[in-house]
Amino acid sequence: MGNSGFLQHLTNGISLGSLYALIAIGYTMVYGILRLINFAHGDIFMLGAYITYYGILFTSIPWWLVFIFASVFTGFIGLLLEKIAYRPLRESPRITILISAIGASFFLQNFGIVVFGGRPKAFPVPNIFNKVIRLGGVSVSVVTFIIPIVTIILLLGLTYFITKTKTGMAMRALSKDYETASLMGIDINKIISITFFIGSFLAAVGGVMWGTRYPQLMPLMGAMPGLKCFIAAVIGGIGNITGAVIGGFILGLGEIMIIALLPNLTGYRDAFAFVLLIVILLVKPTGLMGEKITEKV
Repeated sequence: MGNSGFLQHLTNGISLGSLYALIAIGYTMVYGILRLINFAHGDIFMLGAYITYYGILFTSIPWWLVFIFASVFTGFIGLLLEKIAYRPLRESPRITILISAIGASFFLQNFGIVVFGGRPKAFPVPNIFNKVIRLGGVSVSVVTFIIPIVTIILLLGLTYFITKTKTGMAMRALSKDYETASLMGIDINKIISITFFIGSFLAAVGGVMWGTRYPQLMPLMGAMPGLKCFIAAVIGGIGNITGAVIGGFILGLGEIMIIALLPNLTGYRDAFAFVLLIVILLVKPTGLMGEKITEKV
């Protein structure tokens, strides 16, 4: 593999890692506050892609506005999901809410099959994304550059929101100590709803970007990326936003580079994520950026 080949794979890996990072942030935000793995997160990602598809197909609104509206609308779907599937069970045992999350995932997948149909659909990629930029011997599509830029902008915005606003401070308080935060007068329901909205919004942006990068939509398209992004969040240290981003990039770059270096393992591409997860859990169970949890006796 020459220099041009390496750069080609590197840009592809960064692009895929950016997508994983966007979706992994939603997992880690919800877990950080509720200690809940939202297994329906990958299906929210799928809904974001489909809503964008129908928005472009059946309206005359500019594509960039459709992208924004679809992501915001999907954010509200995530908020609704929290109110219906998770809020009534908040005081229940952890296993109950986990089963509810798995049930919500199956419901959204089957809802997608019934409403959108089981046949794959071609995502209407705007022409600007299909343009190819040539840098030396490397040919890179514009979307490969756009995805990391979008991820960085959203990550910086989210970091500012969490560190500089009152709502962000309330989120951090909830993630540190749920009971104490509620005693301090923080509106728990409001903060959790905002968390689900932001997580679902980011998942939808990931779904839209995924559609432009891999333009084939299916109702089950969110299952494997959702699982991989959960793994990325665990690798980085679930509950830690920076860790989720690092985990996403490690996973994306690792997948692409392994295929580049060992083409015979292309069929085992998805297995890489699970092998890496096992290694991380054996070496550092709390993840790369995770903190040790000390139990008070």
